[in-house]
Amino acid sequence: MTKPLLQLALDHTSLPEALEAVKVLHPYIDIIESGTILCVSEGMKAVRELRALYPDHILVCDLKVADAGEMLATEAFNAGADWMTVICAAPLATMASAQKVAAARNCEIQIELFGHWTIEDAKEWVKLGITQAIYHRGRDAQASGQTWGQKDLDLMKQLSDVGIQLSVTGGITPEDLHLFRNISVKAFIAGRALAQAPDPAAAAKEFHQAINDIWGD
Repeated sequence: MTKPLLQLALDHTSLPEALEAVKVLHPYIDIIESGTILCVSEGMKAVRELRALYPDHILVCDLKVADAGEMLATEAFNAGADWMTVICAAPLATMASAQKVAAARNCEIQIELFGHWTIEDAKEWVKLGITQAIYHRGRDAQASGQTWGQKDLDLMKQLSDVGIQLSVTGGITPEDLHLFRNISVKAFIAGRALAQAPDPAAAAKEFHQAINDIWGD
């Protein structure tokens, strides 16, 4: 397994506020995500500005696409994204059209795992050439007290076994990372835990230290 990367999720409603967070954290992160909230508030302007400012970072456009896969993938990748998210409930045709655009540009599609999906679905995504997914607890689940459990870890392992690399998010802390040592983790995604930390740089360093301790330098 490769060593997981660290991703900053920008779920701000204001692009200037998002840019301030990245300005502090960019030396300590591997991936910058223009989150769904930021994309809704600021559109592809957010992706374009992030790409212009940080050309060497992986950039994610978290659109959670459900339809119009080709059109929205074209918009996201034209704006400078490297990866774009498609919701797991989207039709295979939407995933396929988005993946076609991504593959032509050496970019990637990530399947956002919300609601109902199965391992058989995951096998179909892999057949399309999609090998990334995002597994997380949403904001509402966290607020209701939902924690990481064995059911989550079992599902993650099954996804790993069929060829899916996972980005893991949802109130993740450095103390949680050991839970995922047997999972094929592409990245750990943190938003408020980094951007709203008393010392954001120190918080990012704690994540990297935990990653190095578990997966090696």
